[in-house]
Amino acid sequence: MKVPSSIAPRGGLARALLLTLAGFLLAAGGVRAQEMEPRIYTNLPVGMNFLVAAYGRSSGGLAVNPALPLKDAHLNMDIPVLGYAHAFDAWGKSARFDAVIPGGCLSGTAEVSGAPVSRDVCGGLDPGFRVSVNFFGAPALTLKEFRSYKQDLIAGASLLVSPPLGQYDPGKLVNLGTNVWTIRPDIGISKALGPITLEAGLAANFFIINHDFFGGRTREQDPVYSTRANLIYTFRNGIWASLNGTYYTGGRSTVDGVVNDDLIRSSRTGATLAFPINRHQSVKLFASSGISVRTGTDFDIFGVGWQYRWGAGL
Repeated sequence: MKVPSSIAPRGGLARALLLTLAGFLLAAGGVRAQEMEPRIYTNLPVGMNFLVAAYGRSSGGLAVNPALPLKDAHLNMDIPVLGYAHAFDAWGKSARFDAVIPGGCLSGTAEVSGAPVSRDVCGGLDPGFRVSVNFFGAPALTLKEFRSYKQDLIAGASLLVSPPLGQYDPGKLVNLGTNVWTIRPDIGISKALGPITLEAGLAANFFIINHDFFGGRTREQDPVYSTRANLIYTFRNGIWASLNGTYYTGGRSTVDGVVNDDLIRSSRTGATLAFPINRHQSVKLFASSGISVRTGTDFDIFGVGWQYRWGAGL
């Protein structure tokens, strides 16, 4: 079926919609501290909805919590994800609500305090719920108004909350869930220069105390601070690609009052490729890898996602 030209994938509206959830699925579980998520603060028509289904695979160290004291880690994680997003009007500014519900299966071996350990487990990862608001450069618009909107500079802020609902066994060091509440404030800017979009952002992950850590101990973790940058190029046919990078540091832990030597200092790079199927559906491929890991574990992630959008009169 031919898509009308007014809403064809190569149109400005479709490009913005396709860019929206570019790294949305990489927010699953404890990977949030290493996010390179592009297009968090893009503008969207009020009332637009997104349903996302994806599969990701992590290999190497532990993506859920790279601060755990693992050495020579050979761990594989298969991560299916369901996500939902809704665009709404927040006092005349464009805003969005996101929810991510990930699961996973983990298997592999590592070394802890000189002793080899193995783990094979399936279950849920900690979900994530986020509200983001564009406070400059992205007014709340209907679908009709959005057709004439052209991005220049956008600035926004968001707050993500992740409750400890994932699989967790205090008798095991390696789990899919973290058993702590995670709160992540984030600010970012996005500047459009023709087909190129440049983005930058700052974030911090704050963790509530884990009173039931491995062996019934109490574990506290300092915040993890991160910065990210994205370079996005949109082609005429609606296909787009992005190069992503992040640096994150912090996260030193204390167990029963003893400070650990596990401060994280790492950087990662990644890439995303997305292309439309029709005006409602698109497919996305994504991958990332560590480029400098002074402390913490290193890991690689790749995956594929499918997105369906509806509402706002689309």
